[in-house]
Amino acid sequence: MEESSMSAREGTGAARRVYGCRFCGTALRHTFVDLGMSPLCQTHVAADQLDEMEPFYPLHAYVCDQCFLVQLREFVAPQNIFTEYAYFSSYSSSWVEHARRYAEMAIARFGLGPSSKVMEIASNDGYLLQHFVARGVPVLGIEPAANVASVAVAKGIPTEVRFLGSATAETIVDQHGQADLLLGNNVLAHVPDLNDFVAGMRRLLAPTGTITMEFPHLRQLMNGNQFDTIYHEHFSYFSFVTVQKVFAHHGLTLYDVEELPTHGGSLRIYARHAGNSALPVGERVHALVRTEVEDGFLSLDRYRGFEEQVKETKRKLLSFLIDAKRRGKRVAGYGAPGKGNTLLNYCGIRTDFLDFTVDANPYKQGKYTPGTRIPILAPDAIRQACPDYVLILPWNLRDEISRAAGWIAEWGGQFVVPIPEVEVFDAPQVVAR
Repeated sequence: MEESSMSAREGTGAARRVYGCRFCGTALRHTFVDLGMSPLCQTHVAADQLDEMEPFYPLHAYVCDQCFLVQLREFVAPQNIFTEYAYFSSYSSSWVEHARRYAEMAIARFGLGPSSKVMEIASNDGYLLQHFVARGVPVLGIEPAANVASVAVAKGIPTEVRFLGSATAETIVDQHGQADLLLGNNVLAHVPDLNDFVAGMRRLLAPTGTITMEFPHLRQLMNGNQFDTIYHEHFSYFSFVTVQKVFAHHGLTLYDVEELPTHGGSLRIYARHAGNSALPVGERVHALVRTEVEDGFLSLDRYRGFEEQVKETKRKLLSFLIDAKRRGKRVAGYGAPGKGNTLLNYCGIRTDFLDFTVDANPYKQGKYTPGTRIPILAPDAIRQACPDYVLILPWNLRDEISRAAGWIAEWGGQFVVPIPEVEVFDAPQVVAR
């Protein structure tokens, strides 16, 4: 009975096509969570597009019963998502500071200098590589979004406008050589052809080099009820034991790992060529494998029940908003991130609940959220409207945002975060200097 309950919807329609796991090819028959239909999360709607049809796609995550990779099907090619992109990393000051600390750590740990080569996959607007440049370390960005890459180039960061794969890696090696440090933050989840991508990384990596990748940790996603981090631009969701299998399949060994607080709980993995025994596998790798195995991540039982947990979160958020509106309260949003669009569309939150949202990124201002068509304004709009509640959609930045907009306390405004549970809290007190 347990097996059928997890796979019920897959069996009810004989016409439903069965897709293969993007890593191991096993037929995907087990639902992780079905979030209904949703548009692409970064396709913000311009005013002159409000009367046009908008494409929606199933936001249905599956779990493979062999390698336990949690994944979405690919409905839109990456070229149609990332060639022009609305996310600019530099608009988050805490993320830029995270990047600076990483660069300082990497330079010291790997002894990087003027004769080294650092390459970043999905280098965005140069938010990270700029810190290596400042220390005199040669860099190369690899970024598919031309509009974002142009910002990096203007900062003096050489950037190849490409998607990474095996063929692309060969071209880059021919033109630029191999990387002593190859890194990618929040890109591993974005690639539909996972095997070709990891094979490309292996080709780019110098024989004694290191790869570091950061990505949201599936264990933290589940424990923290972070279902809104699931959206079409994120094709895969990784536990450590699964990502270890993926890299090993391509001749890469994970020799170290760090658990980070970023994005609600992320992993930073360190990989090297399998034959490079000069970098032994450390205790943190063994410890995390033990933790995940003991926590059941190699059994389907661990993945059951998440969907009902998600449904209950939706009910609680809607109950809060319904009550607030019945009491005549005004509610505005802060931020227009990808995760916010999953939340808004899954919960059916439109301008009947959220008057508007704001975002510091001028690229998004004056547009509307995908699907729900909520106006995206500049942050000053909150001062003008004086809402009773400000719903922080990028809840992983709650501290940064609540400090930056702490002035909502002037009229008694409060902040709200939806994940992991609906929480209402006052603006932090500013200590006078």
